[in-house]
Order: sequence, then structure tokens, then C-alpha cells
Amino acid sequence: MRIGVIDGQGGGIGAAIIKRLKEVFGESVEIIALGTNAIATAQMLKARANRGASGENAIVRTAARVDILTGPIGIVLANAMMGEVTPRMAEAVAGSQAKKYLLPLTQENVVVVGMPYIPLPELVEQLVKNLVEMAR
Repeated sequence: MRIGVIDGQGGGIGAAIIKRLKEVFGESVEIIALGTNAIATAQMLKARANRGASGENAIVRTAARVDILTGPIGIVLANAMMGEVTPRMAEAVAGSQAKKYLLPLTQENVVVVGMPYIPLPELVEQLVKNLVEMAR
């Protein structure tokens, strides 16, 4: 199973996801860190992603080649993350055949109605739990 983890800005969300996935799955999955910028990718690689790449073209090409995509909900919103998510990136992620596991975290003018505030560590645990169940 190949999992693409997309994050931008500091890469902290992606790093938290990758760290927990590695704890649970070890090397039984391939985790590809996809940063909207080099700093985000570096942070995710430090969290033990198997491989990493940065920028629009890397995200567009890799989104079509993974089984699962995960990251904050902004990865499907054009111009999210202070403009780091380009319209082409958002379209590639949304249009990918990969199953998408999106965390309802946003700094945009988007409200996910009916979604209570859940701290990042709890969201990551829910994400991992869903992936473990899916992998069975």
C-alpha cells in the first residue's frame, strides 16, 4: 500500500500523521511525503517517510500513483494554505482515484458544518484507526 501525505507551510500536520503511521504499520506501507514546499517535505522526511518530493508537479504526478492520500482538508481547496495549494494541485488530489482521508483542519474561510473541534492528536488517531480497519 502506498500512502501519500500532503502538507504545506511547516509540515507539522504531515509529520504527525507519518510518525503515527510508522509506529502502527512500520515498513509494511510506503509513505510518500508530498510537501507544497521544501520545508514541509523535510519535516515529513524527518518523521520517517520513505520518500519525499516538493511542489506542484510532484504532487500532481504522485497523486495519481498512490492508493491513499491524506492531509488537511485544504489539499482539495484551490489557493488554500496561504496560496500554497495551487488550483492544479487541488484538482489532482480531488480527481485522484486514491482513497482520500482528509483531516477537518483549515485556516481558510471554510467551515465543515456538524464537525466539532477535535485536537490534531485525536484526529491523527482516528485516521490511523480508519487505515488499520481498511487494511484488514
